[in-house]
Amino acid sequence: MTATTLASIHPATDSAIANAARLLRDGGLVAFPTETVYGLGADATDDKAVARIFAAKGRPRFNPLIVHIADLAAAEALVEFTPAARALAQAFWPGALTLVLPRRADARLSFLVSAGLDTVAVRVPSNAIAASLLRATQRPVAAPSANASGTISPTTAAHVRESLGDHVDLILDGGPTVHGIESTVIGFEDGAAAMLRPGAVAREAVEAISGPLRSPSAGTQGSPGRLPSHYAPRTRLRLNATTVGGDEALLAFGTNVPSGSKIVRNLSPSGDVIQAAANLFAMLRELDAVGAGTIAVMPVPQCGLGEAINDRLMRAAAPRGAP
Repeated sequence: MTATTLASIHPATDSAIANAARLLRDGGLVAFPTETVYGLGADATDDKAVARIFAAKGRPRFNPLIVHIADLAAAEALVEFTPAARALAQAFWPGALTLVLPRRADARLSFLVSAGLDTVAVRVPSNAIAASLLRATQRPVAAPSANASGTISPTTAAHVRESLGDHVDLILDGGPTVHGIESTVIGFEDGAAAMLRPGAVAREAVEAISGPLRSPSAGTQGSPGRLPSHYAPRTRLRLNATTVGGDEALLAFGTNVPSGSKIVRNLSPSGDVIQAAANLFAMLRELDAVGAGTIAVMPVPQCGLGEAINDRLMRAAAPRGAP
């Protein structure tokens, strides 16, 4: 494509998925829906293709990628499973849980996906389009979120094209994503499971299988989504707002919504954190586009998926270039 040609969006028909699989095998970049957000996929065994992901997103090379595979058997060819990791995979795959596990010595993966680490982040998506694409490609697919690095994650095909323009070869359109927030990432330290990134599978559900989750050790960067400044709109965020000014846009939650803002979007009028997670990135994009001085964000409870929502909001509100 030329620099002035936007990526083409195609409904995810069988023929479009087959074409996307051919593009991936030939070293191309394909954006596709998962149950979490849209991913920017490349053949995870191809160094040049994986390098294109980092270039397209402007992503730091030290930030590892998630490798998407079709099933547990495919994952076992890439990483070493402990009994604890296998129990989580059997409980949540296919689904929105990523496991960070030691790379097998014979794994046919580009070392770029690991960002120099001896571990690999892997998951089996449940989205039917993603699953069909992985089966058709017959290779592991590295796929971070399909947006410019550090910006709001995409939950529609239009969001992908708006963010990446001509940097992707094809976009498969599967409509809005279901969860609207990235996968939960679990690693293992001294044999115990640790929460590396909260996401679309709530802590309580993981702990029902794993037992209490550790916090990651200081300085851990073995997971995507751990940069201090991430998921950010252009407009500055003000968190835990209980009042709002006339030049502010309001990202509300629940029923006690303060008046006086320029525009309001309510993540969930009923106070449902699952609904709020599904709406988070799309509503942030809407509010970012209105030209408000600030986006004021009402408090969201920490329970369930509220942990993941607050993680994204905290990173979105962090100063740009935070260390």
